[in-house]
Amino acid sequence: MAGRYPLFDRSALLVRPIGQRQHDLSAHKILPLAPVDAAHLELSEVAEQIVRARRRGAAVILMMGAHVLRCGVQRYLIDLMERGLITALAGNGACAIHDYELALIGATTESVARYIQDGQFGLWRETGRLNDVIAAAASENMGLGEAVGREIEESDPPYRDISVLAAAYRLNIPFTIHVGIGYDIIHEHPNCDGAALGAASYTDFLIFTKVVEQLGQGVVMNFGSAVMAPEIFLKALAMVRNVACRRGENGAGFTMLVCDLHNLPAGYRREALKGNPDYYFRPWKTMLVRTVADGGASYYVQGDHATTVPELWTAVRSCPAL
Repeated sequence: MAGRYPLFDRSALLVRPIGQRQHDLSAHKILPLAPVDAAHLELSEVAEQIVRARRRGAAVILMMGAHVLRCGVQRYLIDLMERGLITALAGNGACAIHDYELALIGATTESVARYIQDGQFGLWRETGRLNDVIAAAASENMGLGEAVGREIEESDPPYRDISVLAAAYRLNIPFTIHVGIGYDIIHEHPNCDGAALGAASYTDFLIFTKVVEQLGQGVVMNFGSAVMAPEIFLKALAMVRNVACRRGENGAGFTMLVCDLHNLPAGYRREALKGNPDYYFRPWKTMLVRTVADGGASYYVQGDHATTVPELWTAVRSCPAL
């Protein structure tokens, strides 16, 4: 029995080759791996906590929005993974799309203002192949991030070396992808299977939650995710603590780092008042205050990801404890 409301007919869509698209970002803008001047003391302190966490065997999780990849810091992230200093990554659906497109053609990012005018925004054939990868992932009970990483790694596209998902797959590091239905351009395509998308992404959520079990005395970092990271982390932490408390366990605190462009006050370790619009900036109240209220530490650094990620990498490399 079908629902009472009519559905949009996706078979009428015109899907063009991605070679016809103009791109705003090319692989030439990916930053070289090189030390930078460190301007934030907080990042040096977090770097020391990262090294200590790995010596203890605790998790170091990096969560991010897709703009992190668009800032060209792929080589820094991959190097941290190769050094064993990041044990898990989490991103939204756009992270998988940008990573896949960059690996495939060495370019990504289209102009919304340009392509929305004639309805061509997002409707590019090669990017839509991700839906087939995701459908296969669901049939194999595999997470979305692992499946896309495997596809990039094994298909060996021209720019595989700058793919963070491929590196994660190669290094056996979970890079989980947390989607919202209708958020990403591949959801426009006729071959998008909503059930498969949900299944593969929910598998990733359970993988992520399992990683959070190892977070005692570890580190969580959020670069530029205003909604996905705080919400996914909040639910995963609740699940982990629910089980731990019933076992009579009291997990040790962890270190939280948030890097974003938002201007927070010096007293960011206390919640904003509800009358303040910043109260609804979830990384502040959720990640910097509520989830570390049991004795953890939190740090906020305001800055562009093209600055903060290289600074963190530089601080880790120069950490005396390394």
